[in-house]
Formats: sequence, structure tokens, C-alpha cells
Amino acid sequence: MSLPRRVRVTARAKLNLGLAVGPRRADGFHDLTTVFQSISLADTLLAERQPRGFRLIVRHEPAAERGRLTARTRAAVPVGQANLALRAARLAARHAGITGGARLTLIKRIPAQAGMGGGSADAAAAMAAIFALYDVRVPLAERLELGAELGSDVPFALMGGTALGTGRGERLRPVRGLRSFRAIVAVPAWRVSTAQAFAELDRFRYGLTARNAPLRFGKVTGRMVIEPCEFIRLGNSFESVLGARSPSFTGLCSRMREAGLLEPRMTGSGSAVFGLLARGASVRAVLDRLAGSEALYVVRSARRALDIGRLR
Repeated sequence: MSLPRRVRVTARAKLNLGLAVGPRRADGFHDLTTVFQSISLADTLLAERQPRGFRLIVRHEPAAERGRLTARTRAAVPVGQANLALRAARLAARHAGITGGARLTLIKRIPAQAGMGGGSADAAAAMAAIFALYDVRVPLAERLELGAELGSDVPFALMGGTALGTGRGERLRPVRGLRSFRAIVAVPAWRVSTAQAFAELDRFRYGLTARNAPLRFGKVTGRMVIEPCEFIRLGNSFESVLGARSPSFTGLCSRMREAGLLEPRMTGSGSAVFGLLARGASVRAVLDRLAGSEALYVVRSARRALDIGRLR
């Protein structure tokens, strides 16, 4: 079979259904326990073979059901060497001994710096695209290890579905039995620095993972049928250290509850906040009741992180 000239990769965002952060380790990272969940909101990466070198073009495509992201948010996506997708493509090529290159076009829909794993999803897409373009077979375990070199969330962005993450998030165990769900994700104009959020946890020691946190998560993952709220109620450590943003976060959660959304919770280190739609609830009715200027995304749980298609 001849090599494809182009491939298209769908790279899905994630939510953290629960997130407990522990103290800083000797290597500078923090131990954590979390439940990752792939969702339907996705970026698209188009990759075309070229003789040598890697080039990246970034385009933004609105995906919010209501509201728009700020220009500052769009500008937060690097377009040069700092872009994680470009770094991932080069890493994949080096790892596989590929001498050819690729022209990458990234269509961004996942909000940047919102705790939804957009950069990690793009990195996973780039790795998958390079391997597909050059028909290189790499076992999943090897890809996960390679992804961990790029970032703690990249292994999950490669695996997808529902998974319990431990270590710094790169140690993954698939979770079976989670009921599918719909949610609305609200992305406010304000942002949370992940580095600052970790620093605040270290400073105040809020929300540190108790010794029984992995056990609490493990008890839920061991059930035959799991409601998403069972994980969500385990909390998110980062909500404890929002500082000046705390009133805005609390107010947003209150408005989401008043609109009929269940269990509003921040994902990752924020700033995106998601709330579950009750089964049978009208999306339009909830959106109409939800006051505020945040960009709103209607999503559903997904079983895969990546879809790869060959193009002629």
C-alpha cells in the first residue's frame, strides 16, 4: 500500500471529573489523582507529507454555542516553535527515524489555557499524524511513554475515553462503566496560570491529596456502573486557590445551577467550568436560562481521543 499524501486527525478535548493534587515531589512535579474524560469538542489537524522540515499553520474556528473567546485567548495559541504540535511532530519523526517532513494545518476549536487539554490534544494528533503519514506502527505503551516527554496530559490525549490518572497524570488506567453524559462548558474571559495555581497549593497546602484519595477514587472506579457525579463530587484541589478569582468562579457556578446544570466543577487548573445536563433536559432551555457573557460549549462524553483518516 502506498503512503497517504495527507491525513486528518480529530483531537478531542478532555475534562477532569475529579482532581486531587498532592505535595511537590523531589523532581518538581506533584503527585495527583484524577479522572480524565474525553469529550466531543475537538480540534482538527491536517498533515501533508513534504520532503523535509515541518511547518505549522494555525486557524481558529468558532465552536461555542453562545459567546466568543477573546482575542487574547486566541493569541495564547503559539504559532511557532513553542507550539506543542510542532514539537510532537518532530519528536515522533526522530523516534521513528523518519527523514521526511510534514506541513501541518491546525484548526483550533478547543479554548486555550482553560484546563481542557487543547495543547495536549494537538500534540497527540501531531504524533498520530506523522506515524500515519509514514505508515509507522508504534505500540500504544511506547506512544504513551513518548507523549509523557511532551507533557503530563499528552498520554491521556493519546489514549482517550475514561481513565484514572496517577503519578503526575501520565500513569493511566482505563475506567469502565461510566454512564455517558452531556454537559455545558463555560469559559470565562479570565484565566488561571497553571504554574501559579500549583505554587499556591504549595504555599497554602490547600486541597492536598490525603492518603486515602487514591482509595476514594479507586472505590468509585471499581463499580460496574458509574455516574459521572460520583467522580465530580470528589472535588478539584485547584478550586481552593483561586484567590481574587474565587468570587467570579463562585458566581459562575451559582448561575449554572440556577440554569439547571448539575454539579458545576472546574476542569484542570481552570478556568473552564462544566456542569452536567440532566437526562432529558433541553439544551436550548438551559442556555436561555444561563445568564452571563462566558463562551458556552455543549459537549458530550466520548470514548476515543483521536480519529485518524487518510486523504488522497
